[in-house]
Amino acid sequence: METKIIQQLRETTGAGILDCQKALKESKGDFDIAIEILRKKGQKMAQAKGSRATHEGIIDTYIHSNQKMGAMVAVVCETDFVARNQEFKELVHDLSMQVAAANPMWVSSQDVPQNVIEKEREVYLESIDKHKDQKVKEKIIQGKLQKFYTEVCLLNQPFIKDDSITTGELVEKKIATLGENIQVKQFVRFSL
Repeated sequence: METKIIQQLRETTGAGILDCQKALKESKGDFDIAIEILRKKGQKMAQAKGSRATHEGIIDTYIHSNQKMGAMVAVVCETDFVARNQEFKELVHDLSMQVAAANPMWVSSQDVPQNVIEKEREVYLESIDKHKDQKVKEKIIQGKLQKFYTEVCLLNQPFIKDDSITTGELVEKKIATLGENIQVKQFVRFSL
């Protein structure tokens, strides 16, 4: 396999050289399929590491250039070694920029209070044609809830630096690259 393609895949995905070689081999040299293979592998790795204890991490801030808006984010990982890693620090800084720019209300959709979800469901139900089948109504409501989550949940939002991925996928990518459980614990946004 060509070294140039492996290097390009590595730069695009952040995956290791051996993983890139395996993905390219599995995809029969198709670059886009190899990216998808590595992405799925990263998601599986993130799920496997999700239950491991996180006792280290950092807090980072972002203050916008007009000094009228800022954010603070706490992200945890398993070891001090990763917490001091430049790639981890960049991730946390990117997340603080995301909070400042996109103004999420919760970390993930699991954090949204049930009463808020029920209120949203009621609003959506009112806007749906009453003659529609119950299954159709439920599908519409689920679609609208997913859109709601992309607006108000940090990990569901499109990443501000690359809207082809969500911030959750960005975190999963870093879990795969750094090999540790990484979790966004909390954030706060300030604005004048």
